[in-house]
Amino acid sequence: MSSATALVARLDNREANFRVQPHNIEAEQALLGAVLVNNDAFYRVSDFLHPEHFFEELHKRIFELMSGLIRNGKIATPITLKTYVGELDLGGITASQYLARLAAEATTVINAQDYGRTIYDLAIRRQLIGVGEELVNVAYDAPVDMPPREQIEEAERKLYELAEKGRYEGGFQKFDMAMRLAIDMAASAFQRAGGLSGISSGLRDLDQRMGGLQRSDLIVLAGRPAMGKTSLATNIAFNIAKAWRAERQENGELKSVDGGIVGFFSLEMSSDQLATRIVAEQSGISSYKIRQGRISEAEFARLSDVAAQIEKLPLYIDQTGGISIAQLMARARRLKRQKGLDVLFIDYLQLLAGSNKNSQNRVQELTEITTSLKALAKELEVPIIALSQLSRQVESRDDKRPQLSDLRESGSIEQDADVVMFVYRDEYYLKGKEPRPGTEDHNKWQIEMEAAHGLAELIIGKQRHGPTGTIALQFDADVTRFSDRADQSHLPERLE
Repeated sequence: MSSATALVARLDNREANFRVQPHNIEAEQALLGAVLVNNDAFYRVSDFLHPEHFFEELHKRIFELMSGLIRNGKIATPITLKTYVGELDLGGITASQYLARLAAEATTVINAQDYGRTIYDLAIRRQLIGVGEELVNVAYDAPVDMPPREQIEEAERKLYELAEKGRYEGGFQKFDMAMRLAIDMAASAFQRAGGLSGISSGLRDLDQRMGGLQRSDLIVLAGRPAMGKTSLATNIAFNIAKAWRAERQENGELKSVDGGIVGFFSLEMSSDQLATRIVAEQSGISSYKIRQGRISEAEFARLSDVAAQIEKLPLYIDQTGGISIAQLMARARRLKRQKGLDVLFIDYLQLLAGSNKNSQNRVQELTEITTSLKALAKELEVPIIALSQLSRQVESRDDKRPQLSDLRESGSIEQDADVVMFVYRDEYYLKGKEPRPGTEDHNKWQIEMEAAHGLAELIIGKQRHGPTGTIALQFDADVTRFSDRADQSHLPERLE
């Protein structure tokens, strides 16, 4: 019996005494032997395989040592590794003898990647067992300050991480693969209604400026209170959900071809308040009349028809307030997995908490939040539209149009965002400046009010993929609805 076979027999004897986690000692031996015979085999597995993926402790040590040698431009052979492994008694043979047997019994280098994937998959299964054991142990003896919901979200996070780890993608790819993806995106834009590479917001001028909402982008929509941030977000969310159309792929999965499935985190407003806004926007009935019940029978019938249409849309709302960024990410992943997800809205950034409230100040906390949201957008491959408050310094200026420097609490918002947009309505500020009636100033004020009535400006302050500038929108304050404006010639064009 060879020494390699003896080690397998020794480990098999352990299995007779208790249940051993999934492993394959022969695959580990075959891979190590292949690398010892030809170090080029290491590069076939180095992208995804690491020492901790090996089950046998000696194999972990051997792979770690050979990895260090090869990456430093040296040769890993039984002779060069002998010095580092040390003297061990492996059932009658030394470590150096075991290394020599691994190299001598190596069959082929061609199968190195297959051996590596076998080892990797078994390691993922062992980690899955670990998550399950931890879930059971914590459920039996949970800390007082850890509610069950938090435990569920933590387990979901770990399971999702394992699911992502189980993929072999990543690393360098040939440029022709990237080129094919770019051509596919252009083809989708050509075939999609409106000719957009991204998801249509339902607002013509915004789509023309941005090419639609681009997947993996973090889009920040900012403004002072009462400017209409939430209204604009709900308008866009409804437009996307209403336009949703999907086709079933060969693998049985549904793929969105127009519009999209929308997730909306409403951290400030309750779901019924948000629903009231959307119903008001789409029915043309003022939300305050709906709340007070001051509607006619005809209006109620129209309201019912609109509500029946809306409830069928793929629009999902999470109204939980005060959640952490880790909880938000777990819930977004769950929605993506269970229902699908094409666009995610967050209202608003400053109401999110970091993962560690005690050790970080607010600036660091917001930096963690924006960095995590950008990573989540890339991970889920969806655009994330995050609403944000602006600092009070806007109010101290004569021209109250917001700037990038007005973003509240952290420069990380500007840094991490792919697009930063500001909502501004001059009408709101003019209302508070009414001069005494009958004066010349009052006449001028009335002219300015007439020009500003119903006008909203959407200022694109940053865009990685295109120009900045100002877009004119129509705003109906009674039903808080934004729509395209017929004429925006009065607004100066500003391109950068």
